[in-house]
Amino acid sequence: MDDFGSWSVLTTNFLIILYLALGGAIFPVILQLAGATRWRAQVGFLAGTCTALFPIAFVLLIILLLNGEMTFPWLKAAHEGDAHLGGWHNYKFLVARELIGFFIVSGLSVAAIRCQYLAEADPKKHKPERFGRLAILMPFAYVIYGTMIAWDFEMTLQPGWHSASYGAYQFQSAFHGFLGFFAMMLYFLDRSGRLTRPFEPKIFNYTAQFILAMSIMWVYFYFTQYLVMWYGRLPNDMERYWRMIEEGYLFIGMVFLALKFVIPFCVFLFKRNRHNPSTIMVVGFCVILGTWIERYVWISGSVASNLYHIPLTTTFDIAVTVVIMGLSWLALGWALSNWWLIRHEP
Repeated sequence: MDDFGSWSVLTTNFLIILYLALGGAIFPVILQLAGATRWRAQVGFLAGTCTALFPIAFVLLIILLLNGEMTFPWLKAAHEGDAHLGGWHNYKFLVARELIGFFIVSGLSVAAIRCQYLAEADPKKHKPERFGRLAILMPFAYVIYGTMIAWDFEMTLQPGWHSASYGAYQFQSAFHGFLGFFAMMLYFLDRSGRLTRPFEPKIFNYTAQFILAMSIMWVYFYFTQYLVMWYGRLPNDMERYWRMIEEGYLFIGMVFLALKFVIPFCVFLFKRNRHNPSTIMVVGFCVILGTWIERYVWISGSVASNLYHIPLTTTFDIAVTVVIMGLSWLALGWALSNWWLIRHEP
C-alpha cells in the first residue's frame, strides 16, 4: 500500500462503471414510476444498453476483492491484530455480501430492461405489467445495494468514520453522474444519424432539467456530510475532512464541486441553454468528470496523505482508466448494435 492513490483509481473506475450499468436500469424505471412513459419509450432502450457494462464491473469487482489489502486499507491492520473492528469489517462477510448483492441487483436490472423490451416488442405475448412489477422492486434494490457499496468502498475505508446519510449521498451522486454520461450519449448518437428510433429534440431539455434537479439535490447531500459533523463538534469524524482539505485535496475538491454543481446550476438556470444539445453535452461531461474525481477523493483520502496523489498523474492511473473506458465503449457499441438501436455501418 505504498501508493494507495494508484489503487484507488481502479476502485473509482469500478464504481463509475457499476453505477453507469445500474443507472441504465434505474433510469427507465424512474420514468415509468413517474408516469413519463412517452419519454421512456423514446430513450429507455438507449439507457438500457448501459447494462452491458455489468460484466466489466464484475471483473473489476473480482480484482478488487482478490487484492483485499490494497482495496481495503483496514484489512492489513486487522490481519496484524492491530485493530479491533466491528462485524461489518469481517472480510469473508464483505466478499459474500458484495458477490451476492452484485448478482441479485445485476440480474434484476437485466430482467427489468428485458421485460421493457419484450413488452413493447410484443405486448400481446409479453404483458407490460411484468415490467411494472419489476419497476416497483428496482428502487428498493438500488437503494439497499447502493448503500452497501457506499459503505464498503468509501465510508468504512477509515474504520470508525461514519455518516448516517453517506449511502444516500453516494448513490445519488452516482446517478447524477449517470445522467451526465447519458446526456453525452444522447448527443453523440443523435449527431451520428445512425439511430433506428430517433427521439424528439425536447428530450434534451428534459435531460437538462433532470440534471439541474439532481445537481441541487447533490449539493444538499454534499453539504449535509460536513454540516452535521461540524455543528455537532465531532472531531474524530471531521479528521477525514481536514486531512483531505489541508493535505492536498482542497483544489480538486473545489474542482468537482464546480463540475457537479456550479457549472450545471449556472448554465441550466437559463432556458435557452436547456434547449441547446451541444451545451447540454458539455455540462454532462462536466458532471461525469466531477463524479469520477469526487469518488477518487473519498476513496484515496481515507488514508494518510503520503499514500495518495492527484489522480491521473501517473502512467498506471492513465493506462488503467484508458483500458477500462475503451472496453466500456466496445460493450456499449455491441449492445446498441445487437439491439438494433443503431444502423450498421456499410
